[in-house]
Amino acid sequence: MAGVLNSGIMPAADAQIGSYLQGLGIDGVIDLHVHFMPDNVLRKVWAFFDAREEHGELAWPITYRHDEAQRIADLQRLGVKRFSTLNYAHRPGMAGWLNEYSRGFAAQHPQAIHSGTFYPEDGAENQVRGCLEAGAQIFKVHVQVGNFDPNDPLLDAAWDLLEAAQAPVVIHCGNGPHRGEHTGIGNVRRLLEAHPELVLVIAHAGLPEYREFAALAREHASVYLDTTMVATDFTQSFAPMPKGYVNLLAQLHGKVVLGSDFPNIPYAYSHQLQALEALGLGDEWMREVLHDAPQRLLDAVKPLPQG
Repeated sequence: MAGVLNSGIMPAADAQIGSYLQGLGIDGVIDLHVHFMPDNVLRKVWAFFDAREEHGELAWPITYRHDEAQRIADLQRLGVKRFSTLNYAHRPGMAGWLNEYSRGFAAQHPQAIHSGTFYPEDGAENQVRGCLEAGAQIFKVHVQVGNFDPNDPLLDAAWDLLEAAQAPVVIHCGNGPHRGEHTGIGNVRRLLEAHPELVLVIAHAGLPEYREFAALAREHASVYLDTTMVATDFTQSFAPMPKGYVNLLAQLHGKVVLGSDFPNIPYAYSHQLQALEALGLGDEWMREVLHDAPQRLLDAVKPLPQG
């Protein structure tokens, strides 16, 4: 585990993040797993999390349950200099208006990374093409919530476009926190067999299949893991990292990128950074995760070929 540690600084509270980042030598973080959604959609997401205790599940309070303007200010205060606005379509007909919202949001807020989504339906190719032509740099699909196979033939042309553009796709495909009909590593392996240069960012590092998705990232140059909820006290309580996993993360230098799930997290933003710092992988690894690796992913997005 190479790297000199950050002088013992640990961001134990949000107010300490700035000092922590200064100690790392970076002027802010780039968070690839942030959600900004139309208000009616976000309210339904929050209601879903609020109902967990009623269903006998671990409580999931929303720490940053603020209006949109305040959430943008929150991110600035937290040292997040660029952030995605991940929406995800979970039924036919949603992708278009979600993408319009994301396009407008990015136009109003230059620190936002223009994000897109798509769903297996007629017109998926055109949805993705329109997003890319409008400047989208990152996409989100949620296999469990959307309940679809990423290998659905209706998505073939959309994946082709994304592969050509080298636009990263944050894909929630692991079996946590709930197993879905199409979740798990098998369908993702099949997807990469058909599209070997597709840039996939595995949300939540694929938990609870941590080892399997880490192996996938080692095998494929274009596969990355995002840190969303990884190593936090909350996630360790129901999907703990397996023995030796920290060594796997060390070997994936440059293949792990920051994700947080802001605002829908049941703890302070600083706890995610604290949990990653506590892995003891050193300053260089942390700089890669928090800034350099996500920046390279965004810089690598290509314009679509003409014709």
